[in-house]
Amino acid sequence: MGFGIGDLPILSVLRTRMEWVQARQKVLAENVANADTPGYRPHDLVQPKFKAQGALQQPHVGGVSLERTNPLHLAGFPDPGSSFRSATSGGFEVKSTGNAVNLENQMMQVAGNQMDYHIATTLYKRSLGLIKTALGK
Repeated sequence: MGFGIGDLPILSVLRTRMEWVQARQKVLAENVANADTPGYRPHDLVQPKFKAQGALQQPHVGGVSLERTNPLHLAGFPDPGSSFRSATSGGFEVKSTGNAVNLENQMMQVAGNQMDYHIATTLYKRSLGLIKTALGK
């Protein structure tokens, strides 16, 4: 069994972080898209936690998912293909329509999420550059 560059703990952690940021971007975009949907509550994802060695801790996640009775129905939240848990915060203002999306807050989270992705990709590129330098390439 061989060892690849992608198996290095730092690259694995950064790759997981980038995947989480991408999944979170989708959730935040759904929140913004539903800013006028009556009764909609904003969602977020819980940040992944890593063990000391850099491996991702997989908490037991149980829950209920929506049943799609028609292939044209949208998949419910959380996305069944995602390995990240959802989180909700109770600190939101609810409009008279029952909608709790605060656009200013969502846009600040989107901007922070973009910065997190930029940081993770920059660190990933630099880590690969250091490995190439060490290999003499």
